[in-house]
Amino acid sequence: MNAVIPEPRTAAPATGQDPGPRTAGPWRVHPADPGLTGIAATVQALLEPHFGSRLLPLGTVHRHDVPTLTLALGDGADGSPAPIGVAPDGAARPVDESYRLTVEADGILCRAATPVGVFRAATTALQLLVTSGDRVPGQELTDGPRHAWRGLLLDPARGYLTPGEVRQVIDLAALYKLNVLHLHLTDNEGWRLEIPGIPELTAPAPDGTPRAFYTTDDYRELQAYAAERFVTVVPEIDLPGHCATLREALPGLPDAPVPEWLAGRFPFVAPLDLTDRATGEAVAAILADVCRLTDGPFVHVGGDEAVGATDESFAHSVRELRSLVRKSGKRPLGWQESSRAGVEPEDILQFWVDVPMMDLPDTADEIAARPELVTAGTTLEFVQALKSFFAPTDQDLARILDGGGRVLLSPQSHLYLDRAYAPEIVPAGREGDAARLGFPTYRPLGVEHTAAWDPASHGIPEDRVAGVEATVFAESVESLDDVTTLLLPRLASVAAAAWAGRAPEWTGHRARLAHHGRLWEQRGLAYLPSTEVPWVTAHEG
Repeated sequence: MNAVIPEPRTAAPATGQDPGPRTAGPWRVHPADPGLTGIAATVQALLEPHFGSRLLPLGTVHRHDVPTLTLALGDGADGSPAPIGVAPDGAARPVDESYRLTVEADGILCRAATPVGVFRAATTALQLLVTSGDRVPGQELTDGPRHAWRGLLLDPARGYLTPGEVRQVIDLAALYKLNVLHLHLTDNEGWRLEIPGIPELTAPAPDGTPRAFYTTDDYRELQAYAAERFVTVVPEIDLPGHCATLREALPGLPDAPVPEWLAGRFPFVAPLDLTDRATGEAVAAILADVCRLTDGPFVHVGGDEAVGATDESFAHSVRELRSLVRKSGKRPLGWQESSRAGVEPEDILQFWVDVPMMDLPDTADEIAARPELVTAGTTLEFVQALKSFFAPTDQDLARILDGGGRVLLSPQSHLYLDRAYAPEIVPAGREGDAARLGFPTYRPLGVEHTAAWDPASHGIPEDRVAGVEATVFAESVESLDDVTTLLLPRLASVAAAAWAGRAPEWTGHRARLAHHGRLWEQRGLAYLPSTEVPWVTAHEG
């Protein structure tokens, strides 16, 4: 009956004989309540890439020959249980996002008890209008989310996107009912946020080349744009490791103490030593500015892969980073490794890896059987060092739960969307993109693999799950097209699992996905048309 993703909780066909409204021809958006005027403008903007001049200006009076997308406050409850997890806006309880959508001959009615619920219904309406063919069948849908936090991490630190390109990704996230944009703003490859207190971080390179970054005005405007789509921006300043750009801007900061077993074995960027006074003052100034500039309640402090720091140095750094964020009135987030600095009930840690999940070989023959590892020049010595370094990750999840913290689910096995596509599902003509994109040592896999992920598969009690977040790190990315090719079609599968709290049933999900290529094309978004999906062309309806 419909191709909506996430699949609505209930769908009932209309009881009357009237056909549903035509998708061709003019449409108008009408806010039935004055308080929904701003949302109507946002919905209008989201519809424009699909309707163009067929979309009548807001405020156009009702005409019997023009179907209407009506936004109204009212009874939107669908009987679903309250969502679980952490509210991205920092509220004690997640907001009610449930809605009721009715398709009748004269248009589509979106009803909900809250403005955000109305907006979620409107994104469903947009999908119906784009994927339904000549007419939207008469029907009533009700729905509501299982997870309160449904996020996507972008990595402009490695693969810079302009503010306009970030807005395109925000729109995409909102259309699939995601509500958090996690911006990985700093890493060894780049520092992408202006810090007024330390202008050296975004100053031109030594040869005079300007650096790409978001000004404070850019950042404020991106947050405002996201908020209009009920998306909360969470910035990440990744410390104490991943700090090459900070070291370049502020030369002379001392290295963190190095573990004896690692010294001299492999090259790495030395993590910061936050016991050093100058380092501590610089980091305090950075986080104070980031917290001041951030509208939302959360700031991510990183805490992952601090290769080259002793356990004691790392734990001290994490505790100091958390303290600095809290002093500025924000709540700190961190990657799972930061659990080794201690965990308390207010802590939220992002779970991304353990050694089994890394899918690493045990022998030279196993390396030889993995083309992606051979191409990357992977040696058995390096694999063994990786296993040794990441061995503590096998206990991170237990540490978080034992300390009373909450877990943000981002397992590398399924939710790291910078994984290359398996060659056997890549269509003819796209082999070059598929070979170029993706983290070089991840095993290439298909879309069905991502869609099979179940949030409950990790055995974490529901009251300890903070939410779900996909990631798309940008080691291989050169453009927005590269980012969206990695995201699509897989992001829709993660969004479905995050919203419903379970993996989508593959047969039905692939049939729904088949209609979404048209939506992405109309928005100018590149995607990988996997041969696993029977894509529907525009003329097939």
